[in-house]
Amino acid sequence: CQYAVALSAGTAALHMAVRLAGVKPGDKVFCSDMTFDATVNPVVYEGGVPVFIDTEYDTWNMDPILLEQAICDRMKQTGLKPKAILPVHLYGTPARMNEICDIASRYGIPVVEDAAEAMGAVYDGRYCGTFGQYGIFSFNGNKMITTSGGGALLCHTEEEAQRVKFYAT
Repeated sequence: CQYAVALSAGTAALHMAVRLAGVKPGDKVFCSDMTFDATVNPVVYEGGVPVFIDTEYDTWNMDPILLEQAICDRMKQTGLKPKAILPVHLYGTPARMNEICDIASRYGIPVVEDAAEAMGAVYDGRYCGTFGQYGIFSFNGNKMITTSGGGALLCHTEEEAQRVKFYAT
């Protein structure tokens, strides 16, 4: 991710990422089931429907095996893929992002990475928040680095960063 946009909150960053991912009313977004409601509220703001993927025992984060099963089940039942995948690095513990991103790539699904609690955390030599199409951070009072509020959205293109600035203002 080459571009970062400062926003009013981590939730605002998630909202902008969900919008950039193209979530529209009725779209399903596969989310971690062990998270704070601010992770899934932006999905609902855009009219999407959160679908919760169970956690794995080791990390309490989205289970990549169950994620792929859910994608396959949805495609078999409806012919549709989820619009996005929204893993969370719970309590700063990295999710298995290599596996999640490999699955997302195979099915052509964007990843919105919630790294609100994981600033500075590293997985397989990379910082959390830099794996997905979009990564978000929070600077709320209970986070690793705080400004008592605020957030940031990481994105890959200047065009996306400019769209976020437009939406946010």
